[in-house]
Amino acid sequence: MISRDRDTAGRARNDRPRDRLGRPLPPGSAGVARIPDDLELGPQQTLTFAQQLLDDGLAFNAHEVLEAAWKNGPVAERMLWQGLAQYAVGLTHIQRGNAKGAGTLLRRASERLGSYPANAQQHDVDRAGLIAHARELLDALDAGAAITEERLRTRLCREPT
Repeated sequence: MISRDRDTAGRARNDRPRDRLGRPLPPGSAGVARIPDDLELGPQQTLTFAQQLLDDGLAFNAHEVLEAAWKNGPVAERMLWQGLAQYAVGLTHIQRGNAKGAGTLLRRASERLGSYPANAQQHDVDRAGLIAHARELLDALDAGAAITEERLRTRLCREPT
């Protein structure tokens, strides 16, 4: 039986390098920089870092940053961060060519992001824009249309006025 990498608390960890889409590479390969498992940033730092990763085409890494906020943030905001993390992993599935997985995650993300009242202003997250973008991507996936990397670029937060 193959043993899994584990941290000091016994939780499973995968220390193998990963490619830019988050897929494990053979041990010893050069991969992209990993997001630390214990990452703890404030909300604005999280959004800025995740946006930078999305802008660089690293949706999987953005997902890991947003997932850390979901797991470490206030309970009242978990649905928001979970929705953002699912949105980023939905983009990852598109990058990997997994239309079914992308559709599932983008739908879940839209449901979570849409579960907040329309007037809620958590961290200037553009929930309406992200939901609209997810719908556009879902329509393209349903039509079997090609989705370019450029179409995956979006803003997590509203532009300052």
